[in-house]
Amino acid sequence: MNWFLLVIAGLFEVAFAFCLGKAKEVGENAALWYSLFAITVTISMLLPLKATQTLPIGTAYAVWTGIGAVGTVLVGIFIFHEPATFWRIFFISTLIISIVGLKAVSH
Repeated sequence: MNWFLLVIAGLFEVAFAFCLGKAKEVGENAALWYSLFAITVTISMLLPLKATQTLPIGTAYAVWTGIGAVGTVLVGIFIFHEPATFWRIFFISTLIISIVGLKAVSH
């Protein structure tokens, strides 16, 4: 269950980064996006708090931020049309492999 909470927390990290991107796009009318940012960042911070009651903090933090980092880069590529260069894809892939590896070796 706590691994599930950690994955959800990582997805909320992606959501708060998405909200920041949308706020940047709309400019002056960004109050809604900043409100959603505040909600998603709060949820993203509270879920790992629960998850680390039984998971090792180092592994949990790395997995949580890794999901957020990979997801945010993918949102940037697919939604905000950031470049998908070879090196960006290569390093995202190594990050995904590292996240899976940490999950595999954790008890």
